[in-house]
Amino acid sequence: MIKKLFLNDKFILGLILLNSVILFINSYFLSESDQQILAIIDNSITALFMLELIFKCKEFGFQGYFGSNWNKLDFVLILLSIPALITFIFNLNIIDFSFLLVFRIMRVFKAFRFFKFIPNVGELVAGVQRAMKASVFVFLGFVIYIFIIGVLSFYLFQNSGSEYFKNPLVALYSTFKIFTVEGWFEIPEQIIKNYSETAIFFTYLYFIFVVLTGGIFGLSIVNSIFVDSMVSDNNDELERKIDDLDSKITEILTKINTNET
Repeated sequence: MIKKLFLNDKFILGLILLNSVILFINSYFLSESDQQILAIIDNSITALFMLELIFKCKEFGFQGYFGSNWNKLDFVLILLSIPALITFIFNLNIIDFSFLLVFRIMRVFKAFRFFKFIPNVGELVAGVQRAMKASVFVFLGFVIYIFIIGVLSFYLFQNSGSEYFKNPLVALYSTFKIFTVEGWFEIPEQIIKNYSETAIFFTYLYFIFVVLTGGIFGLSIVNSIFVDSMVSDNNDELERKIDDLDSKITEILTKINTNET
């Protein structure tokens, strides 16, 4: 009975979600007694995860268990949780290992396994993989363009006193923010506070160019290629059917012409 419980994905998912909620609540300023209760529950769940590991290794064997990449991830995350469990059991406060518990929340990704029950999920995954392969060079080119515009913007506006271009890294982030059409009007307004009329005109012109090329045309091109690659399999099937229909019509017309002759 206990063995079946630990082999049940729904039970493990419930523990994962409960642990996530506890990690969230524990970030608030609670009383010492409340924190102690949450610590007991949290470390108890860690112990249950270790029991899950033991039961699954006995059930599937070490080779069978580690044959799954999900199980490999579970094993690593459980190992990261052990130091915090040891410090709690033996009341060791010399070194704080509690931050390692955060890694265990990544076990929530196991919930993605339930996507296999969705109809046609295989086609969806294949479409995403196909789109990623087709978009990788376009995406790389877009990243390079962001880098060029970001560095250029830094050298143009580094002396403007704007916090958006105080160093190259912040300038890259600000450029990406503009490309997502967020803050495209706030950033220029902060820059032009001490500018002359001529400088203001060219600054506006520059940001109009950046928004058009990156925020509108650039993202549109990346999105269109990604979406087109995802549905290309459906287009290929439709084209195949049209070709088959065309060949059959041609064959019928050929027979009709032959009979008439």
